[in-house]
Amino acid sequence: MPSLWVRENQDYERSCMITCALSGVVANRAQCPAIPYTPEEYAAEAKRAYDAGAAVVHIHARTPDGLPSYEVQDYRNIYDAVTAACPIVINFSTGAISITTQQKIAHIQAVKPAIGALNMGSMNYAKYNPKKKNFVFEFVFPNPFAEIVQIVSAMKEVGTKPELECFDTGHIGNSLPLIDMGLLEPPFQYSLIVGVLGGIPPTVPNLIHMVEMLPPRSDWEVIGIGQDQWRLVAAAIGLGGNVRVGLEDNFYVSPGVMAESNGKLVEKAARMIRDQGREVATVAECRERLKLVHA
Repeated sequence: MPSLWVRENQDYERSCMITCALSGVVANRAQCPAIPYTPEEYAAEAKRAYDAGAAVVHIHARTPDGLPSYEVQDYRNIYDAVTAACPIVINFSTGAISITTQQKIAHIQAVKPAIGALNMGSMNYAKYNPKKKNFVFEFVFPNPFAEIVQIVSAMKEVGTKPELECFDTGHIGNSLPLIDMGLLEPPFQYSLIVGVLGGIPPTVPNLIHMVEMLPPRSDWEVIGIGQDQWRLVAAAIGLGGNVRVGLEDNFYVSPGVMAESNGKLVEKAARMIRDQGREVATVAECRERLKLVHA
C-alpha cells in the first residue's frame, strides 16, 4: 500500500485500538471453558480485557445457561454489569438469523450502547473440515439493504456509532449508498473480517486490498478468524490499522495453547502493538477518535 495513501486517510503514528469480542454466539464451554455466560462472567472478562489494554468489548448476549439471547433484558443486565466493572466502551451485536429486524435493534434502542455492529451484506457463511471432507456448519446469512437501512437509521436516532462489518470487498461498496444518504457520518468505522468461508480468504494482500477501498476519514480494524488471526493482527498493526481479538474469533494464544481468558488474548495483541513501535489506545482516545456519544 502506498505510504502516502495511509497518511492521507489516517495518521499512521496514532495509537492502535484493541477491541475484544468476549463470547460470540456459537462457541460454548465444551470448546473453551473461558466463554462467559452470565452478566457477572461478562463483567469479569471485560475487566480482564480492559486491564490488558482493550478499549472496546463486542458483546453477543447469552442467557445464564449459555444459550444465545436476543432479549433486551439480557443485554441490559450484561451492559450494567460490565459498566460497573470498568469504563470500557460497549459494542453490541445486531447480527443474527431467523429473528425479525425489530428484534435485531430493540436492545440498541433500549440500552443505547456507544457502538453497534452493522453487518454490511448477505453471504454464504460456513466452516469446512478438510480432514472430514465436510462442512462443520453452513447457512445463508441474510442482510438485505432494506434491513441495513432500518438498522443504521435506528442507530443514528439513538446516537449509537455503527461498526461496519465487512466480510468481503462488496460489503465495503455497500456502505457507500449509506454515506450518500447521510445515514453514516465520518469518522467511519470499518471492521474487515477475513477468514470466514463465504467471505474473503485470510491473506495479507486481501486485507491490503480491502483497506485501499475504504473512503477517506475511515478508521478500521481487522478481525481474523481462527488460527490465521495473529498473522493478520500483525499485518494490521503494520498497516496502521486497529485490531480485534477475543474468544469469539479465536481460542488460542499460540498453536495448541488455549487462552485462559479474553485478557490473555488482549495481552498478546498489546505486546505485538508495542513491538511494532506503536502504542495501545486508551478508552479516552477511542472515544475521541470515533466521536462516540454514549458509554
